Amino acid sequence: MGEGLLARWRRPRWDGTRGTPRSANRASSAHLRWEVPVGTWVGAEATLTVLRPPQVPRLVFWALQVSVADRGRRGGGAHLGLQWHPPHPGSTAVNWGGYRPQGGELDGSASALPSATGNANTRDLAWEVGRPYRLAVGPAPTPGPDGVAGWRGTVTDLATGVATVVRDLWAPGTEVVDPMVWTEAFVDCDHPPTSVSWSALAVVGADGARVPVRAVRTSYQSVADGGCATSDSSPGDGSLVQATGVRRVTPAGTRLELPDR
Repeated sequence: MGEGLLARWRRPRWDGTRGTPRSANRASSAHLRWEVPVGTWVGAEATLTVLRPPQVPRLVFWALQVSVADRGRRGGGAHLGLQWHPPHPGSTAVNWGGYRPQGGELDGSASALPSATGNANTRDLAWEVGRPYRLAVGPAPTPGPDGVAGWRGTVTDLATGVATVVRDLWAPGTEVVDPMVWTEAFVDCDHPPTSVSWSALAVVGADGARVPVRAVRTSYQSVADGGCATSDSSPGDGSLVQATGVRRVTPAGTRLELPDR
């Protein structure tokens, strides 16, 4: 046996517990897929609290994701959330961006927020650990070019009541579908733990009425696909907690319920 083949034979099989994720983008993700009440919805909301930020200078992204559609035809998907992003002031940022069904990023309006990285989707935002933020996606007040539907991403600091409009994205559609929340972490599988809580999940009707989402299903990027085995989504105190760098206690496909509040 050649030395190269012998070295590969002796090398321990990667099990998703140590080192950098082996996915294409070197990140690992965990999702909470909503059980959405029957109806037609034009918005989605979730409250995010960062409980334990990263201890290393790596990107971690926590987001509310939706797709937009018109009678089943998809117009794109987008995600709104907070980021721990070291190039930005204080390592804190917000992102509202998405993708067309055929590929490529969605266009949108210019954001009033500055961006240390010059990225149209990722902007500077001075969020704080332990403070709840309401992420909301819904119709923009005005359409985009050629009348295409506009979708506004807004982050509200629930401690102060200050609402920050990130910007509007342009994607054809009349409703939002397939909402979920997720963590995407570019940290090593054995880096110090991070954690966030999700609560007050809701979909919004055309009349502005908010309807609570009472349950979600867990999913994780598999080790075979390069994801970490050290991410977890579990019930918290009136919330759902997503963590990295921990022992997984909740298997994929588990139904988790939120309290009736």
